[in-house]
Amino acid sequence: MDTYAILKLVWAGILGVLFIGLGVMVGMDMGVGTLLRFVGRNDGERRTALNIIGPHWDGNQVWFILGGGAIFAAFPTLYATSFSVFYVVMILLLFSMILRPVAFEYRSKADSKHWRASWDGVFLISGALPMFIYGAAFGNVLEGVGYHFGWTGQYYQDESFFSYLINPFAILCGLMSVALSVYQGGVMLMLRSEDPIHGRARRYAMRGGVTAAVLFVIGGVFISRLNGFHLDNGNPGMPANPMQGQHVTVSIGGWLENFHLHPALWLLPLLGVSCMLLGTMMVKTNRPVLAWWIGVGSWIGTICTVGSAMFPFLMPSSTTPDQSLTIWNSTASAYGLTCMLVVASIFVPIILSYTSWCYYVMRGKVRTADVIHDNHSY
Repeated sequence: MDTYAILKLVWAGILGVLFIGLGVMVGMDMGVGTLLRFVGRNDGERRTALNIIGPHWDGNQVWFILGGGAIFAAFPTLYATSFSVFYVVMILLLFSMILRPVAFEYRSKADSKHWRASWDGVFLISGALPMFIYGAAFGNVLEGVGYHFGWTGQYYQDESFFSYLINPFAILCGLMSVALSVYQGGVMLMLRSEDPIHGRARRYAMRGGVTAAVLFVIGGVFISRLNGFHLDNGNPGMPANPMQGQHVTVSIGGWLENFHLHPALWLLPLLGVSCMLLGTMMVKTNRPVLAWWIGVGSWIGTICTVGSAMFPFLMPSSTTPDQSLTIWNSTASAYGLTCMLVVASIFVPIILSYTSWCYYVMRGKVRTADVIHDNHSY
């Protein structure tokens, strides 16, 4: 295997790591936003929940930026095509995420019950909707996306965006993503709050973990009956051109082919569902530190299961399978991948280091009485 092919594989792995980081860190913050109205029964309790993630939420958004940036720089064809296919969905995602920082800054600016209740509703939307779209996007890609390229290389969309938003499998994947974020957010609230917030967050974290596990298993049954894609003549060193003569076959249950060829891959879905259930047990026994780290395992198992099933596909075309985007035909140049690998090897450890330092410095419980009397709190 030549250097270019190795670089493609390395960047596919990095993209997977970034997706996991996005699910864990951004999902945790979004989970707290989703739960805000349920774990906080009065203004003081809701402010406490906001101040638990207040020092971290904007820093955690770096995973969202890194994920989009990696697709843009390492997989430019995928970036251009996917952002066009999901254009309306992306607008909904960005709109909801724009509302989030506005809600943080403006919620406590006016001492009005109706004013603050309105922004609490914004937190619910800006917490649940992005995570739903995140999960639904994976469901859409697994089902295949309706697009093709003309002879000039121009992209054409073959399906309405409504078909991506409103279909059973995508909805299931979106709800599972929300459930995992509720679990992770609930555990974060357990770590840094006291009763009654702690007890309520514990109940919702348990529900999130169990719901995610059930939906994960149901999703597996769905996938066994979905059309899966197989690359018949893929060449790791092929040019970055989706019209360069590749041949793709489609068959029911095709996404399980890699698991049949490499049985060790079954450990990945087993890791996912086991961590969801074990994490729920840790929540029930009031061990939030273990529950948080086990929740990371849930995201690893989920994302890696999808990646292993689809390999080497990134976004298959349901209308013109031979023009599907794969790891082999949609990457940047070898020079570009090499330069970005050097940059990533420097800055990703820095990001992990300062994130860890921030959480260490700001560890401990956030108490409602302290928040209420602090003019600088959210």
